[in-house]
Amino acid sequence: MPTDENDLDVVLRLPRELRSAFKDPLGPVETDAEILLQDVDGPLVAVGDIVTYHFLKAGRRPDVALVDERTKRDRVDDEVHETVVDPDVTVSNPAGVLTEALVVAVRDGLAADEPTTVLVDGEEDLATLPAILAAPVGASVVYGQPDEGMVHVHVTESIQADIRELVERMDGDHDRFWALF
Repeated sequence: MPTDENDLDVVLRLPRELRSAFKDPLGPVETDAEILLQDVDGPLVAVGDIVTYHFLKAGRRPDVALVDERTKRDRVDDEVHETVVDPDVTVSNPAGVLTEALVVAVRDGLAADEPTTVLVDGEEDLATLPAILAAPVGASVVYGQPDEGMVHVHVTESIQADIRELVERMDGDHDRFWALF
């Protein structure tokens, strides 16, 4: 598997000046998975090992789980690893970019009849963007906010429009990105 970003099919790159746009949560923050799940009414996408772990421990396998075996840049502990890492698909996606493989894995996972776990070789943080864009209105995309909890994004046309605007400010091949959906 290629590890050099130049060998990968990078579609979009997060420019340094946009990094601050990701500091504030895109939705309410919850620390209890069972409470959060009471507010999930459609497909569920979990971005991150710890988020996925908490949903699995609460008895709900996400429809799509994106994991990279890391939390806060460190390897997850053995219990989390053994609970969440049973990938259906493995893709490469370096930090700060979106590769075609990652976007396609999110899209295909949402379209699948069975839950899908995507193991990301690299970093899955930006997967929240294509997840919100590919998910149907009414779905939930949940990602971790370090040292705060789980951010619950209720997918609406409004949040999708906000994410489209943000994606358009990223560097790369926007036409190719949109064609993946």
